[in-house]
Amino acid sequence: MQGITEFLPVSSTAHLLLAGRLLHHDDPGGVFTVMIQLGSILAVIWLYRAKIAKVILGLGTNAHARYFATTIILATIPALLAGALLSHFIKSVLYASPRVFAVAFIAGGIVMLFVEWLRPAPIVRDVEQVPHARAFAVGVCQTLALVPGVSRSGATMVGGMALGLERATAAEFSFFLAMPTMTAAFAHDLLEVRHGLSSARALDIGVGLVMAFLSSLIVIKPFLNFIRRAGFAPFAWYRMALGAALLAAIAAGWMRG
Repeated sequence: MQGITEFLPVSSTAHLLLAGRLLHHDDPGGVFTVMIQLGSILAVIWLYRAKIAKVILGLGTNAHARYFATTIILATIPALLAGALLSHFIKSVLYASPRVFAVAFIAGGIVMLFVEWLRPAPIVRDVEQVPHARAFAVGVCQTLALVPGVSRSGATMVGGMALGLERATAAEFSFFLAMPTMTAAFAHDLLEVRHGLSSARALDIGVGLVMAFLSSLIVIKPFLNFIRRAGFAPFAWYRMALGAALLAAIAAGWMRG
């Protein structure tokens, strides 16, 4: 679940929380959920390893490498600030409310359909040439993903499209932005749950991490090819259907809201 949903615009956090409820999965302190995120981070780093190495090695001599690195840093800042200020409230209040997930699923789906219908003319077609102001604005969009159900990848991809990035460029920029953002979130969460780590849970965590890595590795490239052909509309309809189903389940008393 983590590997498949992390880079799709459907919200991996909400899916993991819902799956945990349905499966009655006991995850004291959220340790398992935190640790398997590392698998997805490693997968995207592995897929883009050549590009990452080129940028890092070129920081001292290549102006384009420095520009791209600065672009990613600027886009990461809003989420880091918002996460530091709102993390406790979001995890203690919003994570416990499937009704929030449902509303976020539906609202996000509507926004996706609207942006797809509007289809602003692409101005930026190269992920290395995203203007700094637009990158920062995409980073602001990313902060919305702190709400479970919004989707980090969805917010950055659709936000990027609305800001003039070509669809595939917006998706690729989202993947690069995921590396520092997810790494920072992982480090923060790991610090919080470090006392819950134990050798007794090592096997479960190891299996989950490896599966998250492999499934993320399988999903990323086909997803890029899919959105080039079909866009985000299929994911938008899926989100709205899932959100409506959740609201119906809550109204029927099958799930606590």
